[in-house]
Amino acid sequence: MTTKVGNKVVIIGTGAVGISYAFAVLNQGTSDELVLIDLNEKRAHAEVRDLRHGVLYAPTPTKVKQGTYADCADADVVCICAGVPQRPGETRLNLIDNNLKVFHSIVGEVMASGFKGIFLVATNPVDVLSYATWKFSGLPKERVIGSGTILDTARLCNCLGQSFDVAPVSVDAHMIGEHGDSVIAAWSTANIAGMSLKEALEKMPDGEAKMTKIHADVRDAAYSIIEGKGATYYGIAMGLARITKAILHNQNVVLTVSALLEGEYGEQDVFIGVPAVVNRQGITRIIEKPLDDTESAQFAKSAGILRMYQEKVSEYL
Repeated sequence: MTTKVGNKVVIIGTGAVGISYAFAVLNQGTSDELVLIDLNEKRAHAEVRDLRHGVLYAPTPTKVKQGTYADCADADVVCICAGVPQRPGETRLNLIDNNLKVFHSIVGEVMASGFKGIFLVATNPVDVLSYATWKFSGLPKERVIGSGTILDTARLCNCLGQSFDVAPVSVDAHMIGEHGDSVIAAWSTANIAGMSLKEALEKMPDGEAKMTKIHADVRDAAYSIIEGKGATYYGIAMGLARITKAILHNQNVVLTVSALLEGEYGEQDVFIGVPAVVNRQGITRIIEKPLDDTESAQFAKSAGILRMYQEKVSEYL
């Protein structure tokens, strides 16, 4: 029997997202042990060998192995990337029925191992599947984290960074709500070093049109990428790696993840993308942004859509 040393991350699903996430974690030296699980054992075995061959050039000598659900027993983070992928022309919410079946099985297997860590959910529709993971696992709400709007936020900051000629990291802006078609750009609080981006954009001759276009580009980015290359995976993999680092390094950093609301933003019993403090305990606090009236109404609409789809989870309880 081997003894666990240091931080351990288990990735379930070695498709494009799962393996890109594994590659990001390995490259950043985030975890001491990385375990890959997939129904296609031949694929998982090959991916493990390929990753191992890069360990020499990684920041730390991460242990990479193929595993089973038994490996989840002492894992710090179990990231679920398995499921049916989004196809061209398909919305994320179209994926619910098939992926709920997959998650019911996966979460049951993980919990049967004695898992006491944090679930990180990447599979779409991520908000609904985060809610399902919370319900299926019985874990406290803070220990189930969906990738939420972390990718949408990255896309927004990238667009705004290009528009104002600053690095994306210098942009303080968030996309909130559903990771999907009802996602909201929180323009009222977006800024660079305290400079209101909404005010700056509104002063431009085409400012309103520019804000509309940026929001549409961010919202629809996945559709155009999927049409061009079949799937999105690098951006979300980097986002997942960022969440993982926040957890394992106890960083108390604010990230836009899918979290359970219990009165925040005036909403109840819904997993949805919001800024939240993430550390070793998981999600410890929701940050309530001071939204304007339009954004508040849009957020309420987005939460209502997700709650409606969350009702399907009860069929598996």
